[in-house]
Amino acid sequence: MGILDSILGRSKPVRPDLDRLFGLPSAALTLQAGTGVVPTGEGSVCFAGVEGGAFTRLKEEVRALLDVAVDGGPYTDAGTDAGTDTDSAPGVPSAAASAAPVTFSRDSYGYTWLRARRAADDLVSLVNDLHAVNSLLQESGFGPHLLCSLTAFHAPEVDHDLALVYLYKRGTFYPFAPRADGTNRRDSALELQVRALLAGDLAIEPDLERWFPLWGAPGVGTEG
Repeated sequence: MGILDSILGRSKPVRPDLDRLFGLPSAALTLQAGTGVVPTGEGSVCFAGVEGGAFTRLKEEVRALLDVAVDGGPYTDAGTDAGTDTDSAPGVPSAAASAAPVTFSRDSYGYTWLRARRAADDLVSLVNDLHAVNSLLQESGFGPHLLCSLTAFHAPEVDHDLALVYLYKRGTFYPFAPRADGTNRRDSALELQVRALLAGDLAIEPDLERWFPLWGAPGVGTEG
């Protein structure tokens, strides 16, 4: 930071600490012990504003990075008809693809979701995948487009899902527990219980106004 920046009170943006994602496996053990909530093997990265040729290259880079075949999924590119698959990666899915398929989709707000899957008992590999994808986007110059990452869990006692959401620009986590009744309601009691349980495992977002509801996020709530 230069002298002028110091005088005017300007500072460079802090580089997000993606290594905080590696705290999720430990947090999952705490969750299971305290609430019975278990991982589902689903995780997602959400970003905005990557289109056209840049999006096609990104899909190929993700495929090479994770050594899986990337499915075009229900992603709708700008200027195409809704529900049309776009530029699926070529090639026959490998053995790794069946273990960790990756799909891209766009939600009703226009945000793109990269969805990754692993075995439910292999959260470490899922977190490694999410970290690798976030790092790829950041190193490719798409850091400003990153919004959040989430890891999906299921709460058997209340029979609905829970997500631990990582806010990229804040470096913090928060719980999101959508009820499975299609009413767009949250289980606030469970969210606050998770906050208390994980205070020693993760950097929990202190501002509850930033605990944004992620309706329609892949692998969470009513999304299949």
